[in-house]
Amino acid sequence: MGAVKLELRCPKNVEGIAADPEPDWSFDALLTELNALETKLSSSSKIPMPFTKVQSHQLSNGKSVERSSRPFVMRVLDDEVDDFDSAYEEAQDQSSLSANRFNFNDLYVSDDDDSENESALEIQPYLMEETGLVEGCLMDLTSEHQLGIKEEIRNKIFAIESDLMSENDKVASAFLRVDKYTEARLENERKLDTQYQRKIAEALDNHLTAIQRDHELRSQIEERKIRSDAAYEGAKRKEKALLEEKLRQEKAKAKAEAEAKLRAEEANRAAMEAQQRATKEAAEREANEASSQAAVQKDASGLQMKAKTKESELGKPITSASAGLLVADDTTKAAEAALKLERERLKKLEDLDKESKTLGLNTNKDYVRHERSISKLISQITGTNDVVKQKASELVKILKNPAYPQSIIAGAFARKVVSHYARPGSSAFACGYVLVLVTAEVPHLMDLILAELHKACIYTVPKHIVYTQSAFESKEAYLKTLGFREDEGKIENVKDYLIRVESYMKLYGALVQTEINGFQNTHGLKEGWAWIARFLNTLPANRDTAVALNAFLRMAGYALFKRYKSQFRKILSIISDNFLNALRSQENPALNLLITEIQSYIEDNKFLEEPEGRSLETSSLSSVSVPESDNRNSYQHTDPRNSYSYQRNDPRNSYSYQRNDPRNSYSYQRNDHY
Repeated sequence: MGAVKLELRCPKNVEGIAADPEPDWSFDALLTELNALETKLSSSSKIPMPFTKVQSHQLSNGKSVERSSRPFVMRVLDDEVDDFDSAYEEAQDQSSLSANRFNFNDLYVSDDDDSENESALEIQPYLMEETGLVEGCLMDLTSEHQLGIKEEIRNKIFAIESDLMSENDKVASAFLRVDKYTEARLENERKLDTQYQRKIAEALDNHLTAIQRDHELRSQIEERKIRSDAAYEGAKRKEKALLEEKLRQEKAKAKAEAEAKLRAEEANRAAMEAQQRATKEAAEREANEASSQAAVQKDASGLQMKAKTKESELGKPITSASAGLLVADDTTKAAEAALKLERERLKKLEDLDKESKTLGLNTNKDYVRHERSISKLISQITGTNDVVKQKASELVKILKNPAYPQSIIAGAFARKVVSHYARPGSSAFACGYVLVLVTAEVPHLMDLILAELHKACIYTVPKHIVYTQSAFESKEAYLKTLGFREDEGKIENVKDYLIRVESYMKLYGALVQTEINGFQNTHGLKEGWAWIARFLNTLPANRDTAVALNAFLRMAGYALFKRYKSQFRKILSIISDNFLNALRSQENPALNLLITEIQSYIEDNKFLEEPEGRSLETSSLSSVSVPESDNRNSYQHTDPRNSYSYQRNDPRNSYSYQRNDPRNSYSYQRNDHY
C-alpha cells in the first residue's frame, strides 16, 4: 500500500512563501522568520536539495519537543478508507495496462482564476517551490511541535477517560453496597415482623385457650344444673305417676267391688225368680205334661241341628287365614328365633295401627301435618355431620310432642323411613346415624322400624318362602307373599322388586353397622352377626337371597370384619365354598353378575376398605352437637332461656361454639393449624 499525499487546492506558495496548513505562530513572527530565511538563502546555493533535513547550528540550543513512548495512532474515517481503496484498485488496474508514460514535472497548472493572465505553458522546474535549509528545519520543528501537542492532548484525554472509568466503577460499587444494605435491612425487618406475628399468635392462642376453659367450666356447671333439674323432675314425675297409679287402682278396686255387689244382687234376684218359676212349673207340670214333652223333643231336635252345623263347618276347605298358618309351618325357611322376633315386632305394629284407627288420627289435620314434617325431614337427610345432628334433633322433638301418643308418632316415623328408602341412591349410612340417634332417645322405636322392614322385605328377618301349589292359590299370591307390589291388578316386574330388596337390605346393613360413642345401638353388630349366621344356615341360594346377601355385605362387611376379624373371614369362606357353588350349580346366566360381584368382594378383600359415605363429612360450625367416634369433646345444652352448643375436634385444636338466646346471640370458631 503506497503513501498518501495530501495537497491544498490553492497555490503552494505565494511570492516565495509556502502555505502551512496548521500555522501556530503570529504574523509578525512569520515575517521576521521569512526575512531571516531570505538572508540565509542569498548566501547559500541557488538550488538546494528539497526536503533535506539539515540541523541548524542556531537551533541546536533550542528546546526540544518531548516525544511520547506510545505508538502513533492514525484515525481515518470509513469513507476515506473506502475512497482510498477504490483509488488504489484503480491505480493497480491502470498499472497493469501497457502504455507510454509521460512526465510533466516542469508543467504547472494553477487553479486560481488569476492564472488566466499567466502563460499556461510556463515551465516550472519542480512541482513544489524549492525551499532552503532553514525552511525545511522550520517545517520539521513545526511538524514535531504539532505532533507533540497532539500527543499531549491524547495523553490527557486517555488520563481523563481512565479517571472517568474509575469513577464509574466506584459509583457502581457504591450503588451495589447500597442495594446490599437495603436488602439486609428488609430481611431484618421481615424477621422482626415474623417474630412479632408469632408473638401475636401465641398471645391469641393463650386468650382462646382461656376462653375455651371458661366455656368448658360454664358448660360443666350448666350440665350439672341440668342433671340435677332433670333428676328432680324425674323424681316428681315418678311420685306423681305412683300417686296416679294408686288412685287408679283404688278406683278400679271400688269399681270392681261395686260390680261384684251388683252381680251378687242380680244373682239373688235370679235365684228367687228361678225358685218361683220352679214352684209354678211343679204346680202346672201335671196339667201341662203333654206340652212339656213336646218342648223336650223340640230341644233335642235343636241340638241335632247344631251338631250337623258344626260337622259341616269342620268339613269345609281351609280358609285363607288358616292357609297362612299352614304356609308358616310348611314352606317358610327361617330360624325359629328370628320368626319369634318377627311376630313380636309385627304384633306391636298391629296394636299401634288398631290404636291409631280407634283414635281416628288419619283424618286429623294436625296429625297429618306432623307426618308431612317427618317425611320432609327424612328426605333432607344427607351425609354431613351437621345435617345428621340437626335432623335427628328435630325428629326427636316431633316424637316427644305431648299432643299425640308417642307410640302413634313413632309408628308414623317408621313407615315414612322405610317407604322413603325403598328407592335406590338414598344416603343409607346417614339414615343409619339418624336412626341410632333417634332410637337412643325413643328406645321402643327400633322394634317398629324393624317391623316395617320385615313387612317390606322378608330377607331382613331373614326368611324365605318356598312356592307350593298346595299352599298358595296362585303364583300372584306367592309373589305378594314375597313382597312383590301390585299396581292396577298387575304384579311388578322382577327388576323393580330386586332393586327395592337391595335398597331395604342396604338400609338394614347401614343400621346394623352404625356405632356412635355415647349412644347405644339396640340393633347393632351383634344382631348383624346373628343375621348372617341365620341367613347361611336356613335360607337357600337363589337370585333373591344373593341380592340380599350382596347388599348386606357391602354395607356391613367392613364393620363386621373390624369386630370379629378371623371369624368373619370364616363366614366369607363359607359363602365362597357353599353359597356361591350352589348358585353356580343352577347354571342360570342371570346369576353370573351376582356371583362375580360377591366373589370379587371376597377375593379382592373389599371388606378391608371403608364403604363410601360411611364416615360423615364434618363442617367448621355446628348448631346441634352429637358425639361421634372421632370426636374428643362434644356438648350441647338447650333450655327455654339459653341455648348453646360446643364442639371440639382434635388433633390440632379445632373447635366451634355457638350460643343463641333472645338477649345475646353469637358464634365463635377456632381452627389452629401451625
